[in-house]
Amino acid sequence: MNSNTISNGIIKAIAILTGIFILLYFLYKIQSIIVYIAIAAVISLIGSPIIRFLKLRLKFPNTLAVISTMLIFIGIFSGLISMFIPLIIEQGQNLSLLNIEQLQSNIQNLLIQINDYFLAKGVDILDELKHADLFQNMTAIPNLLNSVIGTLGNLSIGLFSVIFITFFLMKDTHIMENSMYVLVNDKSENKLRKSLKTINHLLSRYFIGLVVQITILFIIYSITLAIFGIENTIVIAFLCALLNLIPYIGPLIGGIIMLFLTMSSNLGQDFQTEILPTTIYVMIGYIIAQLIDNFLSQPLIFSNSVKSHPLEIFLVIMIAGILFGVTGMIVAIPTYTAIKVILKAFLAENKIVKSLTKDL
Repeated sequence: MNSNTISNGIIKAIAILTGIFILLYFLYKIQSIIVYIAIAAVISLIGSPIIRFLKLRLKFPNTLAVISTMLIFIGIFSGLISMFIPLIIEQGQNLSLLNIEQLQSNIQNLLIQINDYFLAKGVDILDELKHADLFQNMTAIPNLLNSVIGTLGNLSIGLFSVIFITFFLMKDTHIMENSMYVLVNDKSENKLRKSLKTINHLLSRYFIGLVVQITILFIIYSITLAIFGIENTIVIAFLCALLNLIPYIGPLIGGIIMLFLTMSSNLGQDFQTEILPTTIYVMIGYIIAQLIDNFLSQPLIFSNSVKSHPLEIFLVIMIAGILFGVTGMIVAIPTYTAIKVILKAFLAENKIVKSLTKDL
């Protein structure tokens, strides 16, 4: 091996690494668009059976079938949003968001009860909290409102983008598939066609598995909250179950929300005899649900639907989270599954690819 061969190999390796870095940087910059396309693709995948039913059974024209399906999804989404309005209003009333003095009084009373409980065990919590005046700077409220308005604006743009992309993905069902065929030559088109069918099959099973996962958690959460008389049981249970779509982080956020809403729903009652026992029992139910999900639901979904080892899935989600944040964690598994299928079709003899795709 001469010096020219070594130099060419080094240059080639540097060029490949540079190309990968540029590609990752580009994907990072357009991650919001990628998420919009991914969400739209999932919705169109779910809506395709409805469109086929409307076209074949009810003889709807293609455009009318797509519009009808879109209206069904928008109605479902609007119904889900309307479920949370009573919860927001009630929590606003419980916390007296429009009455700062009442809010301060309620929280101070709760802190006093908590401190009395722990003081009997030799821990003085209130003494530490007195040094932090939570209501000293009321200018945080306008800043919070500005942040909320900005978030609503971004959500509106995202919602419009998803609706727009979804409509054309449903209307022109092969638009994405045909655009991918342009990237390969005629000899490779058949391989890509088979890969896309496999991806469609695996992702369909994956999304069905996610629906089953959320349903199981929703049932357990609802039963737990209903047993202890927590108001807005259905809404809280659905919200906490839905957060499990975010791997690893979602359950933590759901636990905090359930803890907060359980305590706030009993605000004004005695901490030691009412609030603390109820909260503990509810959180025990939440932990049991998570154990069932981690040891039964998720292994079945990940192993059987996308044919990947749990450790492999964990590493992929963590890497996607570091590169693209929470959105990367959500789309990590479907994206990784698609990449594995395509690699198997075009690089089946590669040892690394063969090891990763042996179960596909």
